[in-house]
Amino acid sequence: MDWDKLRIFHAVADAGSLTHAGDKLNLSQSAVSRQIRALEESLDSTLFHRHARGLILTEQGELLFDATSAMSKRLDAAAARIRDSEEEVFGVLRVTTTFGFGTLWLAPRLPKLYEQYPDLNIDLMLEERVLDLPMREADVAIRMKEPSQADLVRKRLMTVQMLLYATPEYLKESGQPASLEEISSHRLICQTPSAPQVGASAAMVRHLMTYNPASLLTVNNYFGVLQGVLHNLGIGLLPDYVTHDFPHLLPVLSDIETADVPVYLAYPEELRHSKRVAAFRDFVQDEIIAQRKHLKKMGKL
Repeated sequence: MDWDKLRIFHAVADAGSLTHAGDKLNLSQSAVSRQIRALEESLDSTLFHRHARGLILTEQGELLFDATSAMSKRLDAAAARIRDSEEEVFGVLRVTTTFGFGTLWLAPRLPKLYEQYPDLNIDLMLEERVLDLPMREADVAIRMKEPSQADLVRKRLMTVQMLLYATPEYLKESGQPASLEEISSHRLICQTPSAPQVGASAAMVRHLMTYNPASLLTVNNYFGVLQGVLHNLGIGLLPDYVTHDFPHLLPVLSDIETADVPVYLAYPEELRHSKRVAAFRDFVQDEIIAQRKHLKKMGKL
């Protein structure tokens, strides 16, 4: 099968237009059209339905587009490995993690990484959906459970617990609860029960709800929960890694805690020798070690 025709087909399928694909490939619309027609003839199949709003893939076209998409991602991975210098760290590294961990822990630490590797560019993708690393939807993932996908290098970074926190100002005004029963006199701030979250957090929220909090603020991510706590709105259920960057927050009912939530870093086997991945992995591990030392020094471990 002609690689050049496949490249043009992929561009057309991705753009949904002969004209837009031609602009991207620096080819005329007629040249693109001829290549697509020749590819359809060689396969004896129609790959596109012509529509007033553009081109729509046929069933056969979708099959071929799936194949060319996989090829494109593999080629991108190969190109990334080839570009990796033996001594320098540069280029784009696509990192995916949860919204909470990305905003509350990782993003505030990235200035240190950029200071160390000024030619490295991080594309940070924050979402609860687990991206497909072998299919190159991302280069590195930090997830709140062990990845189940095959062909991944994985490392357990740390464990997280979900704890209740409040500001000294809120507790001074509203009182410090001495038992779970006293939650009924306070506003609880937590993730929306229907929002994607780790099982330990969801279980704790359900348990706390049985004590009938006086008021409730639910948010669909931990960044919003933290903002509510920082603005003295109530007692919030948050991951314990926030204590490093917000040391003034006080634990509430500290004997009530969730099961350990494991945090894993993972990347495709084919990026095992990537300098960018190694630099990011080592940076995250060093930051976790530094955090542990700090918390131990402060008597919080």
